[in-house]
Amino acid sequence: MTAVVTAPTPHRVTGLVKSTPGRLSLIALVLVAVSLISGALIGFGVQARSAALEELATRSEPLGFAAQEVYRAMADADATASGAFLSGGVESPQLRTRYEGDIAKAAAALTTATGESTRSPEVAGALTTLSGQLPVYTGLIETARTHNRQGNPVGAAYLREASGLMRAELLPAAQDLYRAETANVVRDQDRAGGGPWTELLLGLFSLAALGLAQWYLTRRTNRLVNVGLLVATGLTLVSLLWVVVASAVVASTVSDSRVDGSTQVDVLARARIDTLTARGDETLTLVALGSGRVYEDRYAVVTKELGELIATAKSLATEPAVRDAVTSAEDQYRAWQDAHQRIRAADDTGDPNAALVIALGTDPGGAAAAFDNLDRDLVTAITRARDAFTGSVATARGALTGTVEVVALLALGAAAAAVAGLWQRLKEYR
Repeated sequence: MTAVVTAPTPHRVTGLVKSTPGRLSLIALVLVAVSLISGALIGFGVQARSAALEELATRSEPLGFAAQEVYRAMADADATASGAFLSGGVESPQLRTRYEGDIAKAAAALTTATGESTRSPEVAGALTTLSGQLPVYTGLIETARTHNRQGNPVGAAYLREASGLMRAELLPAAQDLYRAETANVVRDQDRAGGGPWTELLLGLFSLAALGLAQWYLTRRTNRLVNVGLLVATGLTLVSLLWVVVASAVVASTVSDSRVDGSTQVDVLARARIDTLTARGDETLTLVALGSGRVYEDRYAVVTKELGELIATAKSLATEPAVRDAVTSAEDQYRAWQDAHQRIRAADDTGDPNAALVIALGTDPGGAAAAFDNLDRDLVTAITRARDAFTGSVATARGALTGTVEVVALLALGAAAAAVAGLWQRLKEYR
C-alpha cells in the first residue's frame, strides 16, 4: 500500500492565493464585501437623515410650538385677568371668555408637551412646576375675582400675588420649556442638514476598489475593459450621485427651513411673548393705583426689547406675507406706544377713569385695540413662517423618498455584476 502525502492546509491556502484563479476569487469576495457593506452603511446614513427629518416634522417643531403656546396662553391669561379686574365689579363676558380660553389652551399645550417629556428629560423640572403651579394661579385669580365683585380692596392683593406667581415661577418655567424644545428643533436640523461626508467617502472607497480590480485584470489579461466590473462601477457611481444629490437637496431645504421658518418663528414668538408681558405690566400699573412704578419700569424695558425684536423680524422676513404682517405689527407697536403715553399722562394727572378708557376701551386709537392688532399681526407672521418651515421640511423628506431602497438595490447589483465579470475570467482557467 502506498501512502498518500497531503499538503498542510496553510500551504494550500498560500498556493491558492499565489495562483491567478485564487487571486481572482479573492478579489471577487472583496468586491462583494465592499459593495454590500458600503451600501448598508450608506443606507443607514440616509435612514438616519430621514429619521431626523421625521422627528423635525412630527415632533420637534410641533412641540416647540406647543411650548410657545404654553407661554403665550399663560402670559395672555395674566394680562386679561388684570384687565378684567380694572373693569370693576363683574368683568365683561368677553374678557372672562378670553381668560378661560387662555387657561384651557395652556393646559392643552402643557398636556402635549408632558406626553413627550421622555424625549427631553431636561424639561421635567419645568413641566413639574407648570403642572403644579397653574392650578394655584387660577385659584388665586378666582379669589381675587370674588373679592372684586364684593368691592373688597383685598382683591387687588390677591391679583398681585397671582401675577407674582405667574412671573416668578410659571413664565420662567414656560420659557425653559420653550428653549429646550427650540434646541431640539435646531438639533434635528443639524442632524438632517449635515453634509454626506461619510456616504461620500464610502462611495469613493467602493469606486477605488473597483478601479484597482479593473487595473489588476488589465495587467493580467491584457483586456482593457471587463464588462461586469464596468457595470458594477456604473451602478456604484449612480448610487453615490443619487445620495449626494439627494443630500444636497436636503441640506439646502433644511437651510431654507432655518432662514424662512424656524429662525423667524423664534424671533416672532419672543416678540409676541414680550407683547403679552408688556400688556400685563400696563394693566398692573393701573391696578396698583399709584404704586405701580415697578410695573411701569418693566413695561419700558420689555417694550424696548419688543421694538428691537420687531425690527429684527422685519429684517429677517423673506416671504412677502411675513414682511407685510411684520410691517403692520410695527405700525401697531407705534400706535400702542402713543396710546400708552396718553394713559400715563391721564393717570399721572389724577384722571384714572380717562386712563382706563384709553387702556381698556374700544376706541380704535386706544391701547386695547393696538395691542389686539399687534398680537394679530404677529400671529399671522408666525403662521406664515411656520408654513414656510413645513414646506421646506416636506421638500427635504421628498428628496429622500426611496433613496434607501435604491441604494440597497444598486449595491446588490454592483456585487452581482462584479462577480459576473470576474467569473468570466475564472472560466478561462478551467
